[in-house]
Formats: sequence, C-alpha cells, structure tokens
Amino acid sequence: MEPDELVSTDRRPRADAVRNRQLVLSAAADAFAARGADVPLEDIARSAGVGIGTLYRHFPTRDALVEAVYRNEIDVLCERADELLETMPPDLALAEWMRLFVRHVATKKGMLSVLKPLLGSNPSFFDQTRGRATAAATKLLEAGVAAGTVRGDIDGGDLIRAVGGICMSTDQERSEASERLVGLLFDGLRRGAASSPTSA
Repeated sequence: MEPDELVSTDRRPRADAVRNRQLVLSAAADAFAARGADVPLEDIARSAGVGIGTLYRHFPTRDALVEAVYRNEIDVLCERADELLETMPPDLALAEWMRLFVRHVATKKGMLSVLKPLLGSNPSFFDQTRGRATAAATKLLEAGVAAGTVRGDIDGGDLIRAVGGICMSTDQERSEASERLVGLLFDGLRRGAASSPTSA
C-alpha cells in the first residue's frame, strides 16, 4: 500500500499525497511534450515513481490530467516570473522566462488533441490562463524597459503571441529550433533599448 493510501491522523500522508501529485504533473508534462497526449498513463506513473492507482486517485481521467498539467504549467510560469526578477537583472530574467515559455508551448502542443475539446466546452479556461501568462510577460517587459535593457514598443500580449507562434510553427521533435528562434527574438527585444534606466 502506498503512503497516500494510509489512513492516519498525522500529516505525513497528506504531504506525501501532495508530493506524489507534483511528481505526476512533472512527469506528465515531460511525457506530453515529448510524446503527445496519448502516451500511456502507466508510463507517466512509472516515470513519476508512483503506482498507477496513485495517478488515477489524483487524476481519474486523461482529460483531468491534461487540464491539471496545463494549469500547473501556467502557475509555474507566473511564479517563476517573480522569482527571476528577484534574483536576476530584468533582461536576463526575461530571457530565462522566454525559455520556460518555449517548454510550456511544447507541452501544450503535445496536449492539443485533448485541449481543443476543452476549449470548446470551457472557453473561459483559456481566457483566464492566457491572461495570467500575459500579465507575467508584461511584468518582465516593464522591468526591462525601466532598467533600460529592453525596448518599450512591445507589450505582454505581443510577446506571448510571438513566442507561441514561433513554437507552434516548428516540429514537435525540433525544440532546439524553437529555442534558437526565440533567442533571436530576445536579441531583437534588447536592440534599440534605452541606454539608461527610465525615470520613475
């Protein structure tokens, strides 16, 4: 019996359950990006180091797992934007975040067969997640503009569309092409930036 199947009054099973859920989400994101949404769930459970029963307990259907992975990817993008700005210069934080967004789009491409029906049944889901990603991109861009290291004629929505468009136009198997082209986009964002920080 796995740890999160135990009935106990202490908090360890709940902590294990949270850990196992995150392990499944991470393994599923990697699998969907590499192999698409039809990857056997048993393979995902094995990669996560949990039993298939644990996976189904957290995510009773493939659709539920896909939606949870997508939501988790957006959560990570938004959290990382703040973390990167706290630890790196704004332009380097933006570059690293754009690389993370490339990974997010690769995962999304792998899940499109499941995500498209979800869009039809719940369009507000994508409006909400897209809005959060756009807000994170805007925060990074504004920090770069204020520091004088990023040009100010592109907004968060433009950046999301540009990076997403690059990634969606390249083959699933050629993620290095997406990263290279997004790197060129980043170079363009720095070209023409102010030479000194803008005044508050």
